[in-house]
Amino acid sequence: MSYNSYGGGYNAYREIGVKTASQGKLVVMLYEGACSHLEDAIAMIQSDGKILADNIESFGVHIQKVQDIITELEVSLDMEKGGEIAQNLMALYIYINKELLTAGIKHHKERLEFILKLLSDLKDAWAVAANSQANNAVKMPGDTPTISITG
Repeated sequence: MSYNSYGGGYNAYREIGVKTASQGKLVVMLYEGACSHLEDAIAMIQSDGKILADNIESFGVHIQKVQDIITELEVSLDMEKGGEIAQNLMALYIYINKELLTAGIKHHKERLEFILKLLSDLKDAWAVAANSQANNAVKMPGDTPTISITG
């Protein structure tokens, strides 16, 4: 079996996982993707703060994907129902995207590592919330679990 066959199977499996995931799990998956891309971008920055010419485009793509994910998280916030928590998350997402822009342009490894830590902490918090919600929910056939950020 060729590599493409394995890759196609994995992609199909991942697509099914996304289509069947709860809202909480989807948020966790978005954070996981953002962390993964940010880790890849950080790894391209050398100790002198430079990026090899061959990696510059790839670095930019990884930073852009993280920004796209953060923007997706921003636009998915329900500001009415989410109240103060949603407002705080919105402010944090705006901050993260600004930091990504600045740190990405300047190849500032420490700032990107700080953003990675923030995203990792948020991912962990959402994972706990998603698992708690899933474990406490009374499931009826056809129900789709959701996470409320209304407090």
